[in-house]
Amino acid sequence: MEIQLLQTDITKLEVDAIVNAANSSLLGGGGVDGAIHRAGGPDILEACMAIRNKQGGCATGGAVMTTAGQMPSTFVIHTVGPIWNDKQKEKKCELLKSCYRKSLELAALHQVESIAFPNISTGVYRFPKRLAAQIAVEEVRAFAQMESSIQKVYFVCFDAENFQIYSQEL
Repeated sequence: MEIQLLQTDITKLEVDAIVNAANSSLLGGGGVDGAIHRAGGPDILEACMAIRNKQGGCATGGAVMTTAGQMPSTFVIHTVGPIWNDKQKEKKCELLKSCYRKSLELAALHQVESIAFPNISTGVYRFPKRLAAQIAVEEVRAFAQMESSIQKVYFVCFDAENFQIYSQEL
């Protein structure tokens, strides 16, 4: 598995799947979630609403897959990261690990060969950026030891600060 770091707009990538740092309602929001819903168009919202009607949304640490709509990728994997606070730090770390693990498992199940991750939970959910990067890199590397179908993983940073942090982690 090849791992690459990019500083770009995740919605413009031509990969099999991009990961959305979603909220549990799956109905769009701010940050990368809003950008993905805007770029992908109404097909993503329609698919998310079907998932909500079937299972009631997506739990923190879980992942679901939809079409990518009008974006150049094929799929969007929506995962719900934890909201950081000073309580239950260990539990929050386990939930973030689960976001990466569940997203990768779903990607492998659908024969995804290339996947792009944003910086999950580091925006309005306030997860410490360095800790989040450590978790992301560790989970992807651990998954690479067990699963070989995913050939390329991209960590996509929108800002220079996260790009610098991921550069150091990788």
